[in-house]
Amino acid sequence: MGKHKVSERIPIYAGSGNVYADLGYADADEMLVKAQLISKIAEIIRRRGLTQVEAAKVLGLTQPKVSAMLRGRFRGFSERRLIDCLTSLGWDVQIVIKEAPRRRAEGKLTVVVA
Repeated sequence: MGKHKVSERIPIYAGSGNVYADLGYADADEMLVKAQLISKIAEIIRRRGLTQVEAAKVLGLTQPKVSAMLRGRFRGFSERRLIDCLTSLGWDVQIVIKEAPRRRAEGKLTVVVA
């Protein structure tokens, strides 16, 4: 097979750090936080070798809800519920409130996994 030459340049854009904002979602910040929390939940479930049924029992959810969550369907989950999932899995969650830098008029919510 011969080499193919790209005849047109494909534009490349720098992301904002929030794929949901880049895609134009109105609730992008909330979606990013939920995605980060679920990413950690999924990692813990995987590391512990839990099945979805076992994870559901630990989390107080049904297996279909665990399946939906792990597949990225998390609109029905509140941030509080996801934090409860982390504590049910034996993890501490710490919320730190601090003043925003002067260069920003508003604060922001970030997830830091230690």
